[in-house]
Amino acid sequence: MKRAGILNRHLSGALAELGHGDGVLVCDAGMPIPDGPRVVDLAFRAGVPSFAEVLEGLLAELVVEGATAAKEIREANPAAAALLDGEFPELRLVTHERLKELSAGARLVVRTGEARPYANVLLRCGVFF
Repeated sequence: MKRAGILNRHLSGALAELGHGDGVLVCDAGMPIPDGPRVVDLAFRAGVPSFAEVLEGLLAELVVEGATAAKEIREANPAAAALLDGEFPELRLVTHERLKELSAGARLVVRTGEARPYANVLLRCGVFF
């Protein structure tokens, strides 16, 4: 049994399969999930687990070289925007429609229980060396 880190066996296993350049969409409960990517659905109840909690756990285990979010987050969800700005100084912003298009190319989708709008980010995996 793992001692620490992400304990969900489905998510832990999916993370171990990721490589350089792979996309991981961390999304709120309302984001449409495209056909294709592997999905680990962590949503339990509205708001549980939160976008911030899941993102924090993922960033502790992943090397991330880039991130993309919807520009609508700035007005609709300032708290999530501030979180992403703090984690990703070079955050790329696109329209929400474009983010949905890009998410089809993700290798993994992690759905949270987040119930605030536009709490979505597409991470691009990097390498540790």
